[in-house]
Amino acid sequence: MNIVLLGAPGAGKGTQAQKLVEEFGLAHISTGDLLRAAVKAQSELGLQAKAYMDAGKLVPDQLVINLVKERLQADDAQAGFILDGFPRNTAQAVTLDSELAAMERNLDAALLVDVKPDVIVKRLSSRRTCRSCGYTAPAGVDVCPRCGGEMYQRDDDKPETIQKRLDVYQTQTAPLIEYYRGHSILKEVDGDRPVDEVYADVRALLTA
Repeated sequence: MNIVLLGAPGAGKGTQAQKLVEEFGLAHISTGDLLRAAVKAQSELGLQAKAYMDAGKLVPDQLVINLVKERLQADDAQAGFILDGFPRNTAQAVTLDSELAAMERNLDAALLVDVKPDVIVKRLSSRRTCRSCGYTAPAGVDVCPRCGGEMYQRDDDKPETIQKRLDVYQTQTAPLIEYYRGHSILKEVDGDRPVDEVYADVRALLTA
């Protein structure tokens, strides 16, 4: 099962991905995690990416594609994968399709976790994050239940920043929905419900 995960920031994609990983043993490939790991490991691709990141520039598409390709060749990705945070635009989607074809693999589904923008602003702006371990919890939780660290509101969880992130998503990433709909692999779920309800639908769509 090879899946691309779509949805705005705060739609709950990561939670659904984790459930799919647990049940089906898929490799969860987050481009943010890939970039951080490559930079930390000081690999050739990581050093190239770091140069762009240090200069405050976006990492070029081809460099991200190369990182994803490398990750898809790992043993744990052979049984299937979930791509989270990539592709971010239709140009990347076209490149991904051709790279997968060269590897004799293909996408089974593009899963869209759909949540209305006003719900996302409310959801993210009430989120608090642990300074020590990164655990997230609703507002009102002042001490991390996992490690006892201090909970705080991240700058990118403030309403004005969330709106900017949603604007970028609408401009760059939302066209992917039409791209994958055109390829007849788009699967949509309403993400504005309890996690287990959403997952029941996700599972039904992907295993139908």
